[in-house]
Amino acid sequence: MGKSIIKSKYSPQIIQLIADIFSITISYVVQFYIRFESGWFESTIQYRFIDFLAPLIALLIYWLFLFWLTGLYKNWYVRSPFDEVFTVLKSSIIGTLLIFFFVFLDSSKSPRLLFLLFFAVLSFSVCLGRFFARRVQIKLRAKGIVSVRAIIIGSYEKVLDLHNKILISKSWGYKTVAVVLFDEMQEENKAISELIKGDINQLEGVINELKPEELLISANQTDHKLLMSIITLCDEKGVIVKIIPDIYDLFTGQVKSLALYGIPLIEISPQLIAPWQNFFKRVFDIAFSLFVLIAGLPIWLLLGIIVKLDSKGPMLYKQERVGKNGKTFMIYKFRSMVQDAEKDGPQWAKVGDSRVTAFGKFLRKSHLDEIPQFFNILTGEMSIVGPRPERKVFVEKFTSLIPYYRRRLAVTPGLTGWWQINYTTYEETVEEIENRLKDDFYYIENFSLKLDLEIIIRTIFLVIKGHGQT
Repeated sequence: MGKSIIKSKYSPQIIQLIADIFSITISYVVQFYIRFESGWFESTIQYRFIDFLAPLIALLIYWLFLFWLTGLYKNWYVRSPFDEVFTVLKSSIIGTLLIFFFVFLDSSKSPRLLFLLFFAVLSFSVCLGRFFARRVQIKLRAKGIVSVRAIIIGSYEKVLDLHNKILISKSWGYKTVAVVLFDEMQEENKAISELIKGDINQLEGVINELKPEELLISANQTDHKLLMSIITLCDEKGVIVKIIPDIYDLFTGQVKSLALYGIPLIEISPQLIAPWQNFFKRVFDIAFSLFVLIAGLPIWLLLGIIVKLDSKGPMLYKQERVGKNGKTFMIYKFRSMVQDAEKDGPQWAKVGDSRVTAFGKFLRKSHLDEIPQFFNILTGEMSIVGPRPERKVFVEKFTSLIPYYRRRLAVTPGLTGWWQINYTTYEETVEEIENRLKDDFYYIENFSLKLDLEIIIRTIFLVIKGHGQT
């Protein structure tokens, strides 16, 4: 218990946060002195201590929130300090411009000079604070106070080489807790023999037992399906995956790698969406859902009444679906099938399905049966854009056929998505599911608010054309 507290206490994010609090405070004191005490700027304001303290608290909240939105509280220790400095400068100039135009009301005759001073002092203070935060991390890791529990998997020679580098490079902070080999150990080696915990088939059990923070992959050649299965497993366990790419991939530019600790590594983190993107995506989901539900309320009530008149059964149909991280929730739709549609058990909907009611055909063709899902979006169970949520029975079935299927559960499911605007078939085949996964993974790996907007606009056109299944 004590060890986990120390680990969180000395995490890069906490140290970066503390450094930023000190840096912003020092920056504010310097700027306050320059503005009101230095004599460089005309000022007749008689201020009290509260006049000094209140803006400081407001600025601390403002800058820490902005830094969080722009991704400055991920683990920057493993990235280039130059990347961190450029991100600090970008965040500082954006934040300073916002203050200058919307908050910073000043009667000075030199607002441009004040703007430059504000930006320069803040940027310098935060960059300096981040430098000291790095030095603190290096010392803590070198002394073993902070350690990152890691499992190394891969080919024998590659694993041995990486393990030896970890032993030499104390400042990385890695502690190898286990080794899992793709092949046989070629010779008895004390460095890793005691760490070997079996082959790749025992990986899940090893992760469950040792609970590593990261998994490092170093192999001569890795089977793509095996790699996807490992990544999916680590996503579910909250383990960061780092892969040393094949030299051919680097040479041909087929992969983008980060220089982590001076070694080219591909990092695959369970956190797929940046905090600021997640924040604005959620704000947009709430605003858009409220607009649709309120603006179209008379139409939605009319649709519900027609559903009731068209066939026996409730207005709304609810069904359990699997959401983010495998959490189940109840999804809502306008009922488009007969009341006892699944009396023979769960079935995949087919083209021309006899269970669909007369009015249900229109609802499904126009996708209007999905409108009640805006309530799911308001509660956060769904998003407007994302992979479609599937039923538990089908998730289990597809996972048994395609082990990396569960990676699509790493993000919040959506009302519409990249596959929905591109599909041409509804067949329940392994090939078709793999094609859907390609589209889902494309969205997950290339997420942006711009892509979300494109999918929404394309979906609206498809609804108008009547693109849905009947």
